[in-house]
Parts: sequence; C-alpha cells; structure tokens
Amino acid sequence: MTAENRKIVLGTRGSELARAQARLVEKAIQAARPKAKVETKIITTRGDKARVVDPRAGRKGVFTAEIERALLAGEVDIAVHSAKDLPSETSPEAKIAAVLPRAPMDDVLVSKHGGGLASLPPGATVATGSVRRKHQLLWKRADLDLIDLRGNVPTRLRKLAENQWASIVLARAGLERLGLSPARTKIRFEGRQFFVETLPREIFLPPGGQGIIALQVRADDQSTKALVDLVNDRQTLLCLQAEREFLRGLHGDCNCPVGVLAKIEDGKMKIRAQVFMDESAAPREAEVEGACDEGGKLAGELLRRITQE
Repeated sequence: MTAENRKIVLGTRGSELARAQARLVEKAIQAARPKAKVETKIITTRGDKARVVDPRAGRKGVFTAEIERALLAGEVDIAVHSAKDLPSETSPEAKIAAVLPRAPMDDVLVSKHGGGLASLPPGATVATGSVRRKHQLLWKRADLDLIDLRGNVPTRLRKLAENQWASIVLARAGLERLGLSPARTKIRFEGRQFFVETLPREIFLPPGGQGIIALQVRADDQSTKALVDLVNDRQTLLCLQAEREFLRGLHGDCNCPVGVLAKIEDGKMKIRAQVFMDESAAPREAEVEGACDEGGKLAGELLRRITQE
C-alpha cells in the first residue's frame, strides 16, 4: 500500500466533543489526501473512568496519557487531543507535529437568566471544574458561591438545567464544535434555553492551548509527520509551542490557576500571561512581544516578568 492511500488510525477519547474533533481531523486529512483511509479508535482515559479527579493531585495527562500510550504502542498513528488537556511535559518519543486552525479561545458564561456575569445576584451559584476560572470569577465577583463541576459538555449543560445554579462556565470552542454556536446570546439544548455571555479575555485569559486540536505522532514516524504537515496551521502551532514553553517554565499544567495566550498579528507574536499566586485575589500579569519564530525566547522573558518579585 502506498503512502498516498495507506490506512491512518486516529486515537481519541470517546466524548461527543472528542469525536467531533476527530471528525474535523479526518475531514482535513481527506481534503489534503483524498485517497487516504482514515479510521478512529476510541480510547478510554483515566479521566473518563474516574468519577472524581482530585484537584490536589493535578490533572497531568488524565485525559491524554492512555491515548499517548496507544500511539507509542503502534495501536494508532495519530493521537488527537484537546491541546489544553496535554501536560506541559509529554513523552520524548511523541511529538505534537501539527494543529488545526485555532477556534475561538474565549470562555463563556452559560446562564438560566440573561444579563451576564454583572447581573448575577449576590451569592449566586456558579459551577466550574477549573481552578483558573474559579480564581478569575472570585477576582471580579468575590460574593459568588462557586462549586465544582466535571463531565463532558452535554453533561454539564444537563447539570445546569437540573440544579439550582445560576450559571456554568464553558469553553466557547467546545460549544461551537458541538453545533451550539454562541454567536448569538442564546442557545437551545434538549429543549432548554440558556443565555450565553462571552467573558472578557482581559479578565478570563484562557489556559494554554484552549481552542486548539493537537495532532501527536511518533517522533520517528516520518510518513505520518509528512501527512499531518499538510493540515498543519503553522501560526497556531507557533502560538501553542510558545504557550507550552511558558507553562513548562512555570511547571504549570491544566489544573494550575494560570492563563496564557499567544497571538500573531502583522508578523509579530504577543504573549500575555496571568498567574494567581500566594492566595492573592488579583493575579500577576505581564505581556511580551517579538518575532513570531522566537516563541521560546518570548516565553522565557514572559516567565521572568511574571515571577519577578
């Protein structure tokens, strides 16, 4: 079988969102290589099996480690990940070789009533499983009653409908990939109407990798590397690499109260970071700018600025 039409096996989690992301990867590969045969293998991760993930233990790899192991064992050719779920350190035998174009990276507040975050009554209950989002919410609304939330996107929306909560916080990209576009101020889900507010990025800076679908391949698999390079969005990959380099330097992962976002405009890269430290209500913030191919250097400078006393 030639490289042009060999079978490619994608490895992904089994959630509705993960499957939707794998379909986007399959569509991109087949647009670039129409003769390629693409299959998807569903892999159950530790995060999927656990009823509760202890935040004190961190979440490093709980949604990605088994998929990476299947990749290294040769069971799949491409591991498909939500980039924000990847730990800042991955196996040296695997490489994030490509990414699809970045979806909107904002967080959104999904509520039972309109008016957004500012209109929530004092003491309103807001559910989120993200330590970062909890810090950001309390930074601006210290009166809120925050409770933990986990599960896939449909599960979280059902929990909002079933409980006496005012709102939940989700990633906009996940809603859009499930066909629940928050372009307007309302969405409908299983007969219920919810109000949606895109939260300001100045306050709700996203985690590294949010909105990015990452394609991980074996480091020595040149054929698959060449294939995924056909669907790679170079600017998005440069931004992801810069964000991950900052997180590596900070020893951060997806459970840390850290936001970091790299953007390329007019040939320049800007990276902004927000880190909640020392139990302070307000985060430390910094921004750097430079050449778009010097993301590692910029990440180092950003780290120095954010951690200096």
